[in-house]
Amino acid sequence: MISLYDVLKRPVVTEKTSAGTEASNTVAFVVDRRATKPEIRQAVQTLFKVSVLEVATMNLRGKMKRQGRRQGRRPDWKKAIVKLKPGDRIEFFQGV
Repeated sequence: MISLYDVLKRPVVTEKTSAGTEASNTVAFVVDRRATKPEIRQAVQTLFKVSVLEVATMNLRGKMKRQGRRQGRRPDWKKAIVKLKPGDRIEFFQGV
């Protein structure tokens, strides 16, 4: 069992996820690769005091990157898209 604070690493803030937040009340997070859907649901509900309706997860492969002659790879990561109950919101950038 992973600690609640270790499950969620950071929010994914992009134009696409911002549009999803406005349209369908969803929030995207980078989560620990070992985290399960019930653990993600519990972490979001406990840390942000909101009600979660649905959790969708996806495992993403890291991109190949080059710097000069050297070639490397970014690490693989897991993304969770969390659908919130209507009326609940999570604000990451307040006052901006």
